[in-house]
Amino acid sequence: MNQDELKTLVGQAALQYVVPGQIVGVGTGSTVNKFIDALASIKDQIKGAVSSSEASTIRLKALGIPVFDSNEVSELSVYIDGADEINALGHMVKGGGAALTREKIVAAQSKMFVCIADESKLVNVLGEFPLPVEVIPMASSRIMSQFVQMGGQAQIRMKDGAPLVTDNGQHIIDVKGLKIKDPVAFETQVSQWPGVVTVGVFAHQKAQVCLLGTSEGVKTLKF
Repeated sequence: MNQDELKTLVGQAALQYVVPGQIVGVGTGSTVNKFIDALASIKDQIKGAVSSSEASTIRLKALGIPVFDSNEVSELSVYIDGADEINALGHMVKGGGAALTREKIVAAQSKMFVCIADESKLVNVLGEFPLPVEVIPMASSRIMSQFVQMGGQAQIRMKDGAPLVTDNGQHIIDVKGLKIKDPVAFETQVSQWPGVVTVGVFAHQKAQVCLLGTSEGVKTLKF
């Protein structure tokens, strides 16, 4: 089975965690797009969605799924999103799709985080995937130097020859060369640096369940 087929499988498997009659939290990315497509098949059974990115909002609305502002909803029963990396405790690295801040906001208002991913995303130690960090532009140089002091190599994510601008109007730094052995402590530390909007380590908002697409089918990991 190729990666695309694995993404379709886990996207469909995630439907079992959607609570009928409620609003579902929806993440961002290629795997989540498969979930959104699957969600359209049961759209009459849910109230709608809270989305973590403009891209997901457009896709949801195109399929006739109502999208609510996160401020209109007090709590979500479930948030379904992908990950760039996930470890054996359910800690993740996210932000490859540049939506990490909104993803963390929606995750924080959800009772359960269900991660959907293919087996290549399961790692022993986080950090092989370049860590995304959303930053206020005036702080980017200083924040990059702080990561260099940690042993990382940091660069501003570019798009069409200019710094990529997130849905929140900020920039993203990608950091290579880190071994994040204590994700909770790391997330706590970096989140306090002035100018950091969101660090792409999801340890405080970790997954409770991961639906992992494997060559043998969907494997369910619970944390």
